[in-house]
This record gives sequence, C-alpha cells and structure tokens, in this order.
Amino acid sequence: MKHAYVFPGQGSQAVGMGKDIYDNVPVAKELFEKANDILGFRITDIMFEGTPEELKQTKVTQPAVFLHSVILAKALDVKPDAVAGHSLGEFSALVVAGALSFEDGLKLVSKRAMAMQKCCEEQPGGMAAVLGLDDKTVEEVCASVEGVVVGANYNCPGQLVISGADAAVDEACEKLKAAGARRALRLPVGGAFHSPLMEPARKELEEAIAEAQFMTPTCPVYQNVDAMPYTDAETIKKNLIAQLTAPVRWTQIVEKMIADGVTEFSELGPGNVLQGLVSKVSREVKTESKSTL
Repeated sequence: MKHAYVFPGQGSQAVGMGKDIYDNVPVAKELFEKANDILGFRITDIMFEGTPEELKQTKVTQPAVFLHSVILAKALDVKPDAVAGHSLGEFSALVVAGALSFEDGLKLVSKRAMAMQKCCEEQPGGMAAVLGLDDKTVEEVCASVEGVVVGANYNCPGQLVISGADAAVDEACEKLKAAGARRALRLPVGGAFHSPLMEPARKELEEAIAEAQFMTPTCPVYQNVDAMPYTDAETIKKNLIAQLTAPVRWTQIVEKMIADGVTEFSELGPGNVLQGLVSKVSREVKTESKSTL
C-alpha cells in the first residue's frame, strides 16, 4: 500500500487560496513572504484578495498554484511514497520530493510562466477538450489536419485535450465531432501549451533548468513526458526540459502508479480536478483533495 501525492496545474486557481495556511501556520507565512521577495511583487495580495482577472495572468497563476501546493505540503509535513504533477504541477511535485529547493522551484516556475506568456503572444494558438473518443482516434484525426495540432493532455480515458495553431485546432474539432466525439470544445487558454508551438519557451526554460541544482528525490517522481518514475537528478532535469512541448500523459501516470502499488492518491492545491481524473482512471483506489489544513 503506497500513498501518492499529486499536484494540479494552471486553471485550478481561486481567489483566497492559501490565506488560511498563511494566517495559521508560521512556517507557511514565512515561505509566502519569501516568495513575495523572490518574485519582486506581493503575490499573496493577489492570491488572497485580488480579482479573478488579476489571478488569471499567467505570471501570477503559475507561481500562485505552485506556492499553494508546496506550502500546503510543507504545512501538512507529508511523506509521499510517490509524487506526480499535472503540467505546472510537476514543479510542485519535484520540490515536495526534495529534487528542487523551494527557491529554485519558484524561480523556475516564474521563468516558465514568463516564457510561456511571451510565446503565446508571438505564436498564437489554442487548445480544445475532446470528450468521448479513444486516444488513437483523436491522434489519427489530428495527424490528418494540415498545420500543427497534437494531443496535449491525456487526462483520463475518453478525455484528451488537443493543442496547436488556431485554424488547425478548429478544423480538428470539426473532424472529431464528425468522428463521433461527444464534445470538442475550445478552452479559454491563451496559447498552444504542450505542443511544438511552445518551442521558443522550451529553449528559454532549458537554460534556466540547466543552471538550477537538482538533487536525488526522496521518492520516485512520475514525469509527464513518458509517465515513468525517476529518481536520477539528471534524467529528471532532461524530462522537465522536454515537458513544455511534449504531452502530459496523466492517464498513463495514474495507471503506472497503480501498477506500482499506489492505493491512495491525495491532491494538494486548489481545486479537485486531479482527484476526479484519478477516479475516472480507476474506481479501486482511494482519492482525496486537500486545499487547506
């Protein structure tokens, strides 16, 4: 019986996130204040009392979700047998497992957010959620479309998010509906995340990741690019560099964790999206989501 901790990505943020931890746990307050100093602005003001619009800015959202997850894990003093994170959440997982320091993790997340924002402005694109088709059919339809459109987030059986150039995503959505998709719905995101269009951001982040110090984690980290568990610092670093342009293989991560003996999943951070996705992969495991103490 193993207990895995999983960490959400961008899109799970909510105003007020983390305030109770800040108010009630001295070590949490200390870390939040350290984050304000590192980022050069008071992200806690936006997290606790900002507007949803302010919180939705990529340069705020990604560090905010990361901070909430990591500081909550530290406040709860979790001892995971395995960790994984969805997209941005992989950085939270790496810090909680001790592969990255809190400071380096936050700096990388901030750099990632800025690089992705810039890339979105220079390389317009979008994403769409496809429901009710098997992965192979979605992949084949995407391959038949002219232009860049690929499977980006393999969330759970029957739910795959595609990503790419706007025209290609629109064409793929029409073809996927014709192929029997229950829904093929454009998502309100500013770019083609986890697609080849993120290559400029990947290159920018590669330099920052190369300079950061990675350590051997205290437990296996199941990484997005291939859903396999790793404890070697150099391999983890290489996989993290590839992550921005590669798909998030969440379905496969959960399946692999279960095959490796994980029976309990705890989602740490705002929202409960991952708890729902884990349940859709398997009804046999125990799941919970924690956004506070």
